[in-house]
Amino acid sequence: MNIFFAAAIRGGRAQQPMYTAIISTLKQRGHAVLNEHVADEEISDYGETDLSKEQIHKREMEWLSESDIIVAEVTTPSLGVGYLIARALEMGKRVVCLYQGEDTHKLSAMIKGDTRVEVITYTDTNELNDVLK
Repeated sequence: MNIFFAAAIRGGRAQQPMYTAIISTLKQRGHAVLNEHVADEEISDYGETDLSKEQIHKREMEWLSESDIIVAEVTTPSLGVGYLIARALEMGKRVVCLYQGEDTHKLSAMIKGDTRVEVITYTDTNELNDVLK
């Protein structure tokens, strides 16, 4: 299965270690993660500065089109991730959002309130392995 992984870059990199764990788990289960660079610890809060915004947008939209499903880590709010989720829904893709913590009150109602979006909460990497089955 081709998985498009979405997570905050310019919104903040606090969850970056978790991004690495998510991608690793998905790959261990035999899935292709089309944009695993999102977990790269070298990416700054300014994103990929060696590419133009047009190049990034074109590449991400191509990968999104090629994907079977989008898995988004939404603990750190991100305009880009919200945009990608909306575009994935327009394309009829399955959307799974991962949120670290029990309290989803800070998670956007636009994500929680859309019945087409599956929101899964987790507390740590051990629980994450179970929910990613």
